[in-house]
Amino acid sequence: MERVILHSDLNSFYASVECMRNPEIRDKPVAVGGSVEQRHGIILAKNLIAKGYGVKTGEAIWQARQKCPDLIVLPPDYKTYLYFSSEARRIYSCYTDLIESFGIDECWLDVTESCKLFGDGEHIADEIRERIKKELGITSSIGVSYNKIFAKLGSDMKKPDATTVITKDNFKRRVWPLPVSDLLYVGRATTKKLVNIGIYTIGDLANLNLGFLKKLLGKWGETLWIFANGLDTVPVMKSDQQGTIKGIGNSLTTPRDLVNNEDVKLLLYVLSESVSERLRKYNFKGNTVQVYIRDNELNSIDRQAKLNFSSCVTEDIADKAYEIFLNSWKWERPIRSIGVRVTDLITADTCVQLSLFYDEKRKIKKEQLEYSIDEIRRRFGHYSVQRALVLKDRALNANPIEENVIFPVSYFK
Repeated sequence: MERVILHSDLNSFYASVECMRNPEIRDKPVAVGGSVEQRHGIILAKNLIAKGYGVKTGEAIWQARQKCPDLIVLPPDYKTYLYFSSEARRIYSCYTDLIESFGIDECWLDVTESCKLFGDGEHIADEIRERIKKELGITSSIGVSYNKIFAKLGSDMKKPDATTVITKDNFKRRVWPLPVSDLLYVGRATTKKLVNIGIYTIGDLANLNLGFLKKLLGKWGETLWIFANGLDTVPVMKSDQQGTIKGIGNSLTTPRDLVNNEDVKLLLYVLSESVSERLRKYNFKGNTVQVYIRDNELNSIDRQAKLNFSSCVTEDIADKAYEIFLNSWKWERPIRSIGVRVTDLITADTCVQLSLFYDEKRKIKKEQLEYSIDEIRRRFGHYSVQRALVLKDRALNANPIEENVIFPVSYFK
């Protein structure tokens, strides 16, 4: 039986929720943006009216106001957005338990078996859209297809409040003429490589020789070729698996540009402290450290490396993150934001092989010390105990554990 996959995208989610809560601003250009004072002053979401003025997600608020002087910019209210996201998920669960989140405002649904009860995929999608509109007061666009990639493409093709169906019979006509950058995980760097060899559309990519594409992009080239040809078979993950923690991380946009290694080292310790504290809170240790860096022109890189042993200690995580940074960054431009994430998690009480090359007693003492610091901070606040390093620049000494960034869930499990 052919799969029936839906991808639901809540339209202009943050801005739509704010307009729903504040009827007096519904007919005005509205955006949700970060704090200008903390340099998080970018547009996170905008309504259709603001979009008509050319306001774009990700641009600076001052740039958006040059296009639209009357733009109303509201601060984000993540608790409310999470509530509406969970309510949308409640509606999805009336049709299937095969629900997979892709960020706070997007979900895949496998309704293959549900079609026997509720009708075909298009009918289910239309019903879900009407319920979201009636029960939540916001709109959604839903793509219907036989795989996850084309379902997501469908939800992006027509907005707002629309259902788009992509089948095995029509995908070459509907999908292949689209720009190659519309395909999931074809970012700016990959798009540039493809355009440089004359690949402008998804159809061009689909018809490219696979061997040549693998030489150009490696194993990733084969994955994109599979996507473009509608051959994706990745399943929708069950809802009861969604809560599994795959990694713990924090990312911050800095109050000022980072311009030297000392700036970066300081902030890596700040971020690593928040990550290690949350690892200990959830009884985890990690084996891999990932570092995310974005410069002041919004170019970014991600790098990772293995720890010598699983750890939940700030020093181990921060030192590995700094080592990754030194091996990866050439200082062509100042840094605007940076992130640290720990993955390959194991429970903290898992039995491990002791090492002949590391002082195991010292490792245990470092862990015990950090658990003690956690307790002090729980009672007296985050800043009651601080490292001398972070006092070198108080502007960079943030408390990111109170400002967690929610990242989209990875497509690949």
